[in-house]
Amino acid sequence: MIEFDRVTVTYDGAEQPALRDVSFTVPEGELALVIGRTGSGKSTLLRAINGLVPHFTGGTLAGRVLVNGRDTQAYRPRDLADVVGIVGQDPMAGFVTDTVEDELAYSMESLGVAPDVMRRRVEETLDLLGLADVRDRALTSLSGGQRQRTAIGAALTSHPAVLVLDEPTSALDPQAAEEVLAALQRLVHDLGVTVVMAEHRLERVIQYADRVIEVPGGTAVVSTGLPADLMVTAPVAPPVVELGRLAGWSPLPLSVRDARRAAGVLRDRLGDSGPIRPVPVVGSELARCNDLIAGYGTITALRGVSLTINSGEVVALMGRNGAGKSTLLNALVGLVQPRSGTLTAAGVDPRRTKPKRLVKAVGLVPQEPADLLYAATVAEECAAADSDFRVRAGRCRSLLDRLAPDIDDQLHPRDLSEGQRLCLALAVVLCGAPPLLLLDEPTRGLDYGAKRRLVEILRELAAEGHAVILSTHDVEMVAEVATRVLVLADGELVSDGETAAVIAGSPAFAPQVAKILAPLPFLTVGEVATALERAS
Repeated sequence: MIEFDRVTVTYDGAEQPALRDVSFTVPEGELALVIGRTGSGKSTLLRAINGLVPHFTGGTLAGRVLVNGRDTQAYRPRDLADVVGIVGQDPMAGFVTDTVEDELAYSMESLGVAPDVMRRRVEETLDLLGLADVRDRALTSLSGGQRQRTAIGAALTSHPAVLVLDEPTSALDPQAAEEVLAALQRLVHDLGVTVVMAEHRLERVIQYADRVIEVPGGTAVVSTGLPADLMVTAPVAPPVVELGRLAGWSPLPLSVRDARRAAGVLRDRLGDSGPIRPVPVVGSELARCNDLIAGYGTITALRGVSLTINSGEVVALMGRNGAGKSTLLNALVGLVQPRSGTLTAAGVDPRRTKPKRLVKAVGLVPQEPADLLYAATVAEECAAADSDFRVRAGRCRSLLDRLAPDIDDQLHPRDLSEGQRLCLALAVVLCGAPPLLLLDEPTRGLDYGAKRRLVEILRELAAEGHAVILSTHDVEMVAEVATRVLVLADGELVSDGETAAVIAGSPAFAPQVAKILAPLPFLTVGEVATALERAS
């Protein structure tokens, strides 16, 4: 169905190719998972499948890409629309209509699908992806996860033979991600659709893949093979694989179920030893909400939320898509005006504080990091951040190098990958080291290495007396760094407690290690490794 034959892609002005001499095939009815570090070229590979590379992006493509027998050099993206459906990293960038239902119908209208067939497919997709309740909503009013599901649905309704997905679960809560992946499984197994998916959250998808395509970046060769074979040495691997490597399991398990079957001996080795977790030094109050009610138009997003955040805490804000997480963060930084209730952030009222002063008290990295970036190059963006926050020259760049090394100074921020752009936005906000730091989905597009480096920075900030609130669906990140978890549901605060107490026993929020080793109280591979060292 898909064939890459010695494909090399070089963008205009680039010193080296984004992809070099890539050759592989993906047969009909397979799910191929594309893995690799942030910025390694995964998105370039995906865009070459439907001709966006090079017809839209520019640059040169040497070699040949065949999709269902069509050469993408000769067929432009519009000529492949009946064969290939694609969902990019930024759903809003691909929307062309105003409402959810219209967006689902648009691709079918373009292909001339009969009206009665269109109506049936729209209804099926609304039910399949849990979008029926927002069918008439404006796309701009949706949460990030709802937008992502809408974008996936818009690609599905035209019933393509090939479906290309770039980070399809990055903004989805665990339940929604499972529903989307189950739908993709049905498409692959029952309808013979070929799915090519790039995803950093391998813990969610690796067990479903028929083959893995590893894009290492640089001059290294792109390789392909069975998931269990490539995971033995892959530089990016989910916790279940890392735990298998640590325990010496062979073959390596790819699912929690397989790992639990192999974990008996490991549980015995761990015995009664429990994890050693650092105790956070909690200081003075940095944020408070009292009976906060907020919303948009006729929609009430927060319903009487009351909470306190203190210095030294790293607080994870969790809950399903549309629960009100982003609204709470936006209210704390003054972007949303509450309807009633009171709130303070770093000693100021966000509603009555001038932006110039507020930005030094509270920093927000939004779901769309590009909203913070306005300079023409990475170097200019970093220099502007240093100047705005009056810190030593080079501080922002040093933070960026910690998060995502080797980003070219002269690249335009819009030319970066989604993960690299997020790292740049994080570096800009972290440069000011505000007392209260708000992060909305801070791991979208980040590989495991970048997430580990972000965890280190957040721990340092907490140790220095800052408070961090991160809204996230990344349960593995929460297990690594959060000292406390808040769970929102339908705008109400339904849970507030220490991280292990809230997530360990939750079917939705428990990390892989907790599921594998239950009833032992471990959350991360690092905790297990430390316990084994103590036991030996």
